Amino acid sequence: MSEDAEFEPKEPGSVLYRASRQNYPHAVSASGMYIHDGEGRSYLDMSGGAAVTCLGHSHPDVIAALQQQIQSLTFAHTSFFTNAPQEQLAIRLTRHFGDDEAKVYFLSGGSEANETAFKLAWQYWVARGKPAKKIIISREHSYHGNTLGALSASGNTGRRRASAAPLLEWPRIEPCYAYREQRPDETLEDYSARAANTLQAAIDKHGSDQIAAFIAEPVVGSSLGVVPAAPGYFERIREICTANDILLIADEIMCGTGRTGHFFAHRHFNVRPDIVTLAKGIGGGYQPLAAVVLGATVANELENSGFAHGHTYVGHAVACAAGVAVLDVIEQDGLLARTRDLGVVLDSALRERFGLHEFVGDIRCKGLFAGVELVSDRESKSGFSDRPRLAEELRRAAMEEGLICYPGSVALDGEIVPHVLLAPPMIATASDIEDGVERLAGAIDRVFAVRSC
Repeated sequence: MSEDAEFEPKEPGSVLYRASRQNYPHAVSASGMYIHDGEGRSYLDMSGGAAVTCLGHSHPDVIAALQQQIQSLTFAHTSFFTNAPQEQLAIRLTRHFGDDEAKVYFLSGGSEANETAFKLAWQYWVARGKPAKKIIISREHSYHGNTLGALSASGNTGRRRASAAPLLEWPRIEPCYAYREQRPDETLEDYSARAANTLQAAIDKHGSDQIAAFIAEPVVGSSLGVVPAAPGYFERIREICTANDILLIADEIMCGTGRTGHFFAHRHFNVRPDIVTLAKGIGGGYQPLAAVVLGATVANELENSGFAHGHTYVGHAVACAAGVAVLDVIEQDGLLARTRDLGVVLDSALRERFGLHEFVGDIRCKGLFAGVELVSDRESKSGFSDRPRLAEELRRAAMEEGLICYPGSVALDGEIVPHVLLAPPMIATASDIEDGVERLAGAIDRVFAVRSC
């Protein structure tokens, strides 16, 4: 009998878990769309963990690339050496970005990437002779990471409060959240402009000479449950940033690396950010990997002045080899086009199953990135005042259905508004999507103890 088979998850161990009172199944293997635990149960992974496993589990091409890299070079500190995977992956990313003069800085995770983006912005302005530009503006109900700077820029009140950290109090503007914020007498375009113009109001209040950058997710991920910007929003944001000499940072930690059907999610919105951050899908879960892509303006300035920053595993050869292998599979197998096509299947399946469900208020889908927002009343869009742990209830119910999804919630007007995020791997089939949607329906029915239309 293997050690895995002998492991008893109910026994007390030495791990400080995310939730100390939770009994976690012991994952022992994974392949394709499924994770298998030590008790013989299988779970359909319809969220890629947290939008990480974009190619599913145990992809043979990625495993082969990692084995080959490990046999030749595992680690050489980038204070002394560069390495072929780092160089190759950087070139590939700048090509997707569409800027031959762009540069790429590699890290181990999304929080590191956003912290690095802030340092890049600050040092860029110092090099430009404007050292007072230090403020990072973000949006309410946003999440940019759990390190000090990234959490300071996050508008997720629950995570900010739980951290007990002495966070920086930077300004935040409202999100572009048409389902809840568009007025009845407003066109979508008018709402989009109004939401974007709150950035100009914040700049006027705090002074453009004090503001380094504005950071936002092109498609909001875990905090709101897949909320794409309304048409025209980011075009207006880009105009405001340019007019006020402020950098635009696109946080594509969740929505990037092809998740929405374009390699970079900002392509949906016809803008070019100054800095883009990537993580999660870029390494596909095969290695911890993140990247910061600097457009030519920022890159050229810092090439001349230098960039004072670093972590031990910057540009790690094996991590970057995983990134190269992930890009190889995406490009060779035509997975961006496949993601766009399957996104239509996912959107249709969700609307067919939940379009009339009494507890589903909104369904949002961009490629293989989807959110289902739950309400207590569809007409008023009210949340839930008496069930503060609905997201956790949904997670547990989904696992009972053999489903991995990503529930979350936001507090609005004293009520909890839960949502479920789906981010199935690009290798999913139409059958996988239909199966996942039915399992999700079973989980929602477990939580609300009701069968709806």
